Amino acid sequence: MFRTLIVDDSASFRELLYGILSSRFPSIVIEEAGNGAEALKRIESLRPDLIFMDIRLPGDNGLELTKKIKAKYPRLIVVILTSYDLPEYREAALCSGADHFMAKGSATGEEIVQLVSSLQTGAL
Repeated sequence: MFRTLIVDDSASFRELLYGILSSRFPSIVIEEAGNGAEALKRIESLRPDLIFMDIRLPGDNGLELTKKIKAKYPRLIVVILTSYDLPEYREAALCSGADHFMAKGSATGEEIVQLVSSLQTGAL
């Protein structure tokens, strides 16, 4: 069973992403976290295959959290999703160990679905 964690401090964005994923992938398990501490707890219990991570979070930012997660779970796939589509954010995301970077303003629901689909089938 494919498990996904959405880590974002915006409840409305988590709800939007949850809706996209659950409608297209009814068999995957999806959980949410609103900050870094909550995310770390959810990771321990859920053991997700994929994390959608916002860069700006209360407490640890998404980049620091990604470093911590990848150090402990190197095979876990982390997708940084942020409103800030800047080259320095892309570079920082990759340096932190993120596997993918998507801008909230330009990434479409279909692009997110395609990414998750390819990850489920092992194409990426």
